[in-house]
Amino acid sequence: MSEPTEEKLAYRLITGPDTREFCERISTALAEGYVLHGSPAATFNGIDVVVAQAIILPSAVASADAAVASAVDQLENDDDTEAFEGHA
Repeated sequence: MSEPTEEKLAYRLITGPDTREFCERISTALAEGYVLHGSPAATFNGIDVVVAQAIILPSAVASADAAVASAVDQLENDDDTEAFEGHA
């Protein structure tokens, strides 16, 4: 019996000290199909430089975009139908 696979999140924000381990985490995510989203951010907490990088799964974003487009089309079609009801 195979182990159930955990669904990947469409969006992740990876944070941590600016170390090799952080870069390895980003590299692993890229190898898993994620892409960078926006620019990295960096701050200093008094001890370490702490960095953050947003990553997204393009396929999940495409699915969400398609769902939104479909919903908008449905709303527009509903509006067009209502505009013609009751008019000769």
